[in-house]
Amino acid sequence: MGKAILTGAFNHETNTFSKNPTEIAEFEAYYAIFGEQILTKFRNVNHEQAGFIDCADQFGWELVPSVVATANPGGTVTKEAFERYGGAILKQASSRRWDGIALSLHGAMVAEGIFDAEGHLLEELRAIVGSEVPIAITLDLHANVTEKMCRHANIIVSYKTYPHVDMRDASVHAGQALEFAMETKLRIKTIIRQPPQIEGLDGGRTDVEPMTILIPRLKEMEAEYGIFAVSLNAGFALADVPFVGPSVTVSYDEKTEQRAIKIANELEEAIWQSRDRVNNEYLTPEQAAQLAKYFNGQSKPLVIADYSDNPGAGSYGDATNLLKALLEAGVTEACFGAVCDLEAAQILCQGKVGEKITLALGGKNDSDLGGGPLRLTGEILGIYDGNYLSEGPMYAGLTKSFGPTAVFRVEGVDILVTTHNLQILDRMQFASFGIHPEKLKVVALKSMQHFRAAYEPLAAKVIVCDSGALARPRRSTLPFQNVRRPIYPLDVIAR
Repeated sequence: MGKAILTGAFNHETNTFSKNPTEIAEFEAYYAIFGEQILTKFRNVNHEQAGFIDCADQFGWELVPSVVATANPGGTVTKEAFERYGGAILKQASSRRWDGIALSLHGAMVAEGIFDAEGHLLEELRAIVGSEVPIAITLDLHANVTEKMCRHANIIVSYKTYPHVDMRDASVHAGQALEFAMETKLRIKTIIRQPPQIEGLDGGRTDVEPMTILIPRLKEMEAEYGIFAVSLNAGFALADVPFVGPSVTVSYDEKTEQRAIKIANELEEAIWQSRDRVNNEYLTPEQAAQLAKYFNGQSKPLVIADYSDNPGAGSYGDATNLLKALLEAGVTEACFGAVCDLEAAQILCQGKVGEKITLALGGKNDSDLGGGPLRLTGEILGIYDGNYLSEGPMYAGLTKSFGPTAVFRVEGVDILVTTHNLQILDRMQFASFGIHPEKLKVVALKSMQHFRAAYEPLAAKVIVCDSGALARPRRSTLPFQNVRRPIYPLDVIAR
């Protein structure tokens, strides 16, 4: 029997400014899978568990899965949800002796009463397995990493792409370091550096500078003796927690501590120098709509990203300002999605295909953020269960669901109306419901950056819109109360 490795995934990016808590139901709507079925569902797909399975195959591990629990980004995780899924990992950890632990975490989860949810979980896990069992974790590039996470995880590997297309690769990297630690009995440590800023690295975009320059440098550093992982974390600014913001972590052999410190300090300065770097130009809904009205992409669409209402950043997914502007401008041959509106989805799904109907759509969570409900009359084009099979670079091969879903045509715009809140990052999120983006003139979607992996190749042009919703780019306007001070841009800092 090979080495016994406990694995699992517990992921949530928590927008503490959202008024909607993330409950067990939100995890069940996305992924809440226990036990051995994990090894079947996540084999050979772009997911962290697939990477750990790859390592088990390569090294002959006895890989024992606990849980894969993921919810769409949203408000604070409830105590019940945190205990259910975190408890599943801890219960499995208590069941036997382990040679190593390989976990996929996000790094920006906040639970009721616990700012540092991952650090808390790792601390409890360490208390169970003891100090000698090596723990390797993967983190999202948008982790708000803490000293506690680094103290209890020997090896930390964050994604190096945004859009995130290297989840499987990141866990293979972490698993290989874990195998080395187990084989050699080497004690690997992780250090962190975090400058005093809420945002940096242009939000972590890896298709533009500074990350296009820094990522190759990280890989060069990781090739050095005794340096096992170097991660730049862009942080998640929509979290009102003391440790919000970008950071660098270095996992290293104790003998190379001075080199690890030098690397960490060098990259901390690079993060600080990037504090004002923004490559996006944020258009108003009206500006975006006017461009859309007269756009001629010669058979390729204009793609408009509603940055502020990105469900992938915990926004409500029901902002209407951009949709309103498109309709008022008379834009045609267009799609818009997805509008997460349980009430509207129920009404549409109870209707009939071809039926004309009038309803209030969107803007029901907070009409001050991105626009209130629109009273619209249109035709039901399709009614669906909301399931789709991803084909794009991020989640190819994985099945996900919007829940009961309808396509509602209003004038020249086909609107995807859903029950569950998911950002658009895969072509099949439209195509599975009869909307083919590559055949349209305008594709308006709710996403910040992940959409680029699937949609930039089919677009004539991409523009970004600030609709004034919850994830608006003007972070300094958010009502921060718990962040460490001084911190940029809330305070003037001389370095």
